[in-house]
Amino acid sequence: MRDNSSATRLIRPVVLSRTPSGLWWGLLGVAAFSFTVPFTKIAVAGLSPLFIGSGRAVVAGVLAASALALARQKLPRGVQWARLAVVAAGIVIGFPLLTSFALTTTPASHGAVVIALLPAATATAAVLRGRERPPLAFWLITGVGALAAIAFASMQSGGFGQLHSADLLLLGAVVAAAIGYAEGGLLARELGSWQTVSWALVLASPLMVFLMMLSLAQQPASATPVQWAAFAYLGVVSMFLGFFAWYRGLAVGPMAQVSQVQLIQPVLSICWAGLLLGEALTWTTIIGGVAVILCAGAAVRARLRQPPAQHAVPHSTRSLQPAKD
Repeated sequence: MRDNSSATRLIRPVVLSRTPSGLWWGLLGVAAFSFTVPFTKIAVAGLSPLFIGSGRAVVAGVLAASALALARQKLPRGVQWARLAVVAAGIVIGFPLLTSFALTTTPASHGAVVIALLPAATATAAVLRGRERPPLAFWLITGVGALAAIAFASMQSGGFGQLHSADLLLLGAVVAAAIGYAEGGLLARELGSWQTVSWALVLASPLMVFLMMLSLAQQPASATPVQWAAFAYLGVVSMFLGFFAWYRGLAVGPMAQVSQVQLIQPVLSICWAGLLLGEALTWTTIIGGVAVILCAGAAVRARLRQPPAQHAVPHSTRSLQPAKD
């Protein structure tokens, strides 16, 4: 009995030490992603949105192919390629291109508020994809969050019911990323987390190279050093290295806690928009951002809440269930 007790004491510090480590990795990933919207806004001032959306994926694709080759990863099999195509369509093609075009005509702080709907949208996509049956509160809160984001966008576009084309692009980007994240979360259980993102980047590379060359033919790339630096950040960090930190945090866990760290991303993005771009933070932006973020957080918590029958399941097992986020 004494041996068993000592073994238990040896294991417990390891479990406890994982929590802050996972959270710190998650915070690092979120911090990296929080610069995406402001830096995209900086880059589109000198580069075409088509070049930014496609070029950043090409840069990340080269890094991803190198990482996969160095790690000697096995090729995906069969239907995994089709599922990778869904991931690529969402997070490699859809989100970068749609946000790049949207931010040519809308402030970065405005875009950050609309994109704040992403955690709730991802949870919804994961529920539908995984055929889960979340409580009614989840659907109600998610609906309120969506209405809050649409109301905010319409108010800043001239009145209720009047959405700017940029808002439609941003909402489309949220839907695309949510589907990509949800499918990627499921596929990561088979291929690995960073491997899934890397294979998606490689799969999308031929199309993105074509789009990049097309954009250069239409408008030769010419930008200031600051704009090129912003573009480099989008390709190296937002599209590649940020995912390493984010998925490392999810892997170390507890995943249910780490996944909710994403809720502070829009707050950071709005702050960076004010500090880096000098955008004024209006009360409408602050109230809209708080409303969307609170609804997103409540929706994620409602989905992660365990039914009473599973209370006896160890925490280490329960923390794996939100992997779809």
